[in-house]
Parts: sequence; structure tokens; C-alpha cells
Amino acid sequence: MTKSCYLSIFLALFSTFWLCVNSHFDYKDALTKSIIFLEAQRSGKLPPDHRPPWRGDSALDDGKEAGVDLVGGYYDAGDNVKYGFPMAFTVTTMAWAAYFYEHEIKDAGELNNLLAGIRWGTDYFLKASLQQNRLFVQVGDPKMDHQCWMKPECMKTPRTVLEINQNRPGTEVAAETAAALAASSIVFRKVDHAYAETLVSRAKMVSQILFCCVCNTTYY
Repeated sequence: MTKSCYLSIFLALFSTFWLCVNSHFDYKDALTKSIIFLEAQRSGKLPPDHRPPWRGDSALDDGKEAGVDLVGGYYDAGDNVKYGFPMAFTVTTMAWAAYFYEHEIKDAGELNNLLAGIRWGTDYFLKASLQQNRLFVQVGDPKMDHQCWMKPECMKTPRTVLEINQNRPGTEVAAETAAALAASSIVFRKVDHAYAETLVSRAKMVSQILFCCVCNTTYY
């Protein structure tokens, strides 16, 4: 290959790179779609202003097996199981985003939608942590759920529940749930002080699960 060919290839690649780094990216649109993606994962009785038009109410009997109300929260990655740990991490991340980038998100017209998304998660965590030293961390049977490809509005798979308590510890999910509640309380302090106090109080209660049992085994 001649030098002129190498030069032509280099210039073509450089031009493509230059166009990429200097292109206009619509970050507002990306932010909006990111939040709508999370809205599409909502479980339970959806609000009238719910944006994804293809979604409807689902899993309205969640928790019935254990005699508790576990309706709401978020589904996981494309399936219909509700896992407490990734849900709590997501809510924590959303809360910190609302705290650190409040003005930018407000300018994009998405602050109220983000706050609603956070509250959708924290309302669920409040239901899942009503009793001292007891936290419901999963709804749905992963094995059965993953054997079917069905939208949540039509699912017929078992909605079993999993909990952690003093006899069945789960420090990671308890810690992340407490973090989600605590971080969210900071965000809501300016818009709903009473709700913020409820969240921080529950965060303290959930964190006690970390110390209610003595485990003599390691994770690995």
C-alpha cells in the first residue's frame, strides 16, 4: 500500500473522529429517554400521567402470598422479577443525581419526573420494610419467570417473595436499601419535609438489620 493510500485512510478516519467529537448531542433528549426507560419498568398501579403508552397496571397482588402489600416498585432487566438490591441501587443513583444536578435536570424539564421516579421506589421500600428486622427483598420466581417471554400485564408466573431477617441475613441489600431511603430523604427535604423524615427514620430502622444477627461465615 502506498503512502498516499495510508494518508487517505488516516485523513478519512481523522475526519470521522472530528465529526463525532464536534457533533451536536441532544443531552436533554438522552436524559428524558433515560427517565422514561425507568418509567417503563414500573410495577403496580400506574399513574394517569405515565408516559410509556404500551405499559399498564400489573402485579397488583404482589406480596399477597406473605400477607403484605408489595405492589409497586420496579421490575428488573427485561424480566418481571423485582429484585431489591438493583432497585435500591437505582433509586440511590437517581437520588444523588437529583441532589447534585438539580438545576440542570430542572432546566431540562425532568426534575418532577425524576422525583416521581425516586418516590416510586421509596414508596415500595417503605412497604417492604414495615416490620423491625424484616425486609422483603424479592418478588417473583426467577426460574419460572425466565422460562417465559411475557409482558407484566399478562404474566401468570408465581409471585413468590423472599425476605431477610435475623435468621436469614442479607447485609448487602439491607445496606443498599437503607442508603436509598437516606439519600432520597435529602432530596425530598425541600419539597416534602414530612416524607423526608419518614424516609430517614425508615433508613435507620432498615440499617438495624445489619446488626441484628451474628454471622460466623464469610461471603466467599
